[in-house]
Amino acid sequence: MSLEVWTVGLSHVAIAPHAAARAESQGFDGMVVVDSQNLAGDPFVGLALAARETSNLHLGTGVTNPATRHPAATAAAIASVHVASGGRAHLGIGRGDSALAHLGMAPAPVSELERFVRVTRAYLRGEPVSFDDLRSYERDGARPVEALGLADGPRDSRLHWLPRDLEPVPVEVVATGPKALAVGGAEADRVLLAVGADAERVAWAVGVARAAGAERIGAFVNVVCHPDTDVARRIGAGGLATFARFSAMDGTVRSPIDAGSERVLHEVHDRYDMNQHTRAGSPQAARLTAEFVDRFGIVGPPEHCVARLRALSALGVDRFIVVGPSMDAEQDEARLAQKMFVGDVLPVIREVTDAP
Repeated sequence: MSLEVWTVGLSHVAIAPHAAARAESQGFDGMVVVDSQNLAGDPFVGLALAARETSNLHLGTGVTNPATRHPAATAAAIASVHVASGGRAHLGIGRGDSALAHLGMAPAPVSELERFVRVTRAYLRGEPVSFDDLRSYERDGARPVEALGLADGPRDSRLHWLPRDLEPVPVEVVATGPKALAVGGAEADRVLLAVGADAERVAWAVGVARAAGAERIGAFVNVVCHPDTDVARRIGAGGLATFARFSAMDGTVRSPIDAGSERVLHEVHDRYDMNQHTRAGSPQAARLTAEFVDRFGIVGPPEHCVARLRALSALGVDRFIVVGPSMDAEQDEARLAQKMFVGDVLPVIREVTDAP
């Protein structure tokens, strides 16, 4: 099995191109950028600019959502990145989090995620989409095209301009709970787990996704490689608290976890301040215990990180999207952690999984 290792970047147009070029030079296979319009800029513009600065790096959304764009607009945007990059684009879709919170909205229901994934994937494959499938996306007061009295007009909706020399953009669902995992397994090209790095939970999620039909499975993993485990826990706490909250989005935990960790998930949920999203110094990060961080994330020296990642790969995960130090972490410590991952972890896990 060939293992892919991706990193996470910002979609800001002044940052994404440089981050992508650096990721490619460091040996990463891909980079995803967030879609959170109030916090980070437009991901598709950022990815298109990143495509100009790279040759081999895969580029994706990590993640977009069903609520802020019409599926035709989402498909056209990522297909444009696909053309600009010569076929290196990926569309990651989830239920939405900070993008919707800053519009006063909760994450989209799983039923809406399923419909959006199905329709958007049809667009990206050049397939016709019936107008009936688009009724739920109509704005208030919208009139049917028949009201114009045209002599003729489109009988369905499709992207007519898609190039025939490129494979369709892969559609990937990021999921935590069983219903979203099942949607990803049934409707998407790949499921990306967001359940943490505990082997028991990952094995459970892999099983749910595979039962629904998933053939390719990746995982977001919080990894901070540092010789001092206490420092690693501290500088990775912001991102880890964000991903931990996904397991208790509405205050209910729907995936297997031990009693102590479940208490931490509820505390993170109850204290979550979206104004300090992903911050290591946030109230939610302060609720993390050392035991929880060590199970939910991967923190510590290189050999420890390698062993944990190998164990997850053995469960069937063939892509890791690595979430490293938090944005507000001490810069010197964060740079050391990133350097150690690139130099001491990345090449070692590649040697094992890519061997014939």
